[in-house]
Amino acid sequence: MSTNQRLHKELPPLLEQGRDYLYIIIGAAIIAIGFNVFLLPNQVASGGVSGISTILKGVLGWEPGLVQYAFNIPLFIAGLFFLGAKFGIKSFVGTLTLPAVVLFTSSWEPWTTNPLLGALFGGITIGLGLGIVFRGGASTGGTDLAAQIITKYTGFSLGKSVLLIDGLIVLSAAFVFDIEKALYALIALFVTTKTIDIIQLGFSQSKMIYIITNKQEEIRNAIYKEIDRGVTKLPAIGGYTDEERPILMVVAYQTEFTKLKQLVKTLDPTAFVIVSDAYEVLGEGFKKY
Repeated sequence: MSTNQRLHKELPPLLEQGRDYLYIIIGAAIIAIGFNVFLLPNQVASGGVSGISTILKGVLGWEPGLVQYAFNIPLFIAGLFFLGAKFGIKSFVGTLTLPAVVLFTSSWEPWTTNPLLGALFGGITIGLGLGIVFRGGASTGGTDLAAQIITKYTGFSLGKSVLLIDGLIVLSAAFVFDIEKALYALIALFVTTKTIDIIQLGFSQSKMIYIITNKQEEIRNAIYKEIDRGVTKLPAIGGYTDEERPILMVVAYQTEFTKLKQLVKTLDPTAFVIVSDAYEVLGEGFKKY
């Protein structure tokens, strides 16, 4: 069960809905501010309807907030028609709020005129805002709806559909502005996706460790006694020897990992250890459900 699902269980329905709408409004406001103070003044068209509005601002001088309304509302209606009423009122609020805040903050001065800084911090603020909106169970409309429609009727994966649309927008920016601006747009797009992951998953505080060793019992007992962590044996067969060799799996906090690594190294210097991030761990010794 995710953090978001646990919060939904813990809050009364009315407070839950109020919190979700607050997320949507705050997230949309952050996106709009990041667009106006970082991306637009530096002509960084990093995909989506905001990227289209940046291009049209540069070519025709059209007001980005109005352009976003002109695209978002028809796309939302198309989403309802082709995909059904699964988006609901929350996404409609996001669809309306974002362009409104873009219009409201359109007179704000740029916070930087350096395109690289604009791409980096624009990507961070857009990703932060989108992550918060997603936490509220909504979207801000736009090209993600178009991507879902393409996916439904072409068989493309959603990732490929999003890549196709955003790729065309960035390519258009290369022709309208220049190749350098398109490269900045790719940087912003990359930073946005990474920031969304951080907001959705959080910073990893735990490690998942897989240990392949000939001294399983010694290492398992040492982990129990020295680190006070449980160990799970996973069945495995050696690819070279065809012999059964269970893998020890341990989840530990980052602060415990250095001690665990040293312990394994002391007991079996030839052990094979694989380490990966565990973004959320639920259960005894970690977070409660």
